[in-house]
Amino acid sequence: MQRVLVSACLLGSPVRYDGSSKQVNSAFLEGWRAEGRIVSICPETAGGLPTPRLPAEIARATGGSAVLSGASPVVDVTGADVTASFVTGAQQALLEARAKGISVAVLKEGSPSCGSGFTYDGSFSGATVKKPGVTASLLMAHGIAVFSEHTLDEADALLRSLDDTRP
Repeated sequence: MQRVLVSACLLGSPVRYDGSSKQVNSAFLEGWRAEGRIVSICPETAGGLPTPRLPAEIARATGGSAVLSGASPVVDVTGADVTASFVTGAQQALLEARAKGISVAVLKEGSPSCGSGFTYDGSFSGATVKKPGVTASLLMAHGIAVFSEHTLDEADALLRSLDDTRP
């Protein structure tokens, strides 16, 4: 049975920057939980950031790949560089996925770590760019399919197809 890496905040853990969660009530998540498929992670806390913490965004609208290559930092709302924690958290998520043979992840959309379809542009104005976050970028670069809470049906379909192809 294929396991799935899921952002802890989507599962109800109060690990977001403001100490809240973004729990999603979904038959897919409940089914995966009952089947023992879910591996929960918060890359930002895994990278050593506290909860609560100041909001952070990827600078210059560049996305997670630019952070991983060293071309762009992640900064908090005061301008402090928190890149190292974001990269460490992404690496921890990848290690966890590899250790558990995970090839599917469901991560919180919009997060500077977890966003798969968009992240905020670094201006702290609410503007977004169609670029993934640091963890999503690292996982995708290593062949892990990344979905958001808005595409749980697609994630489930891939999980089921992977189950069908395993020996």
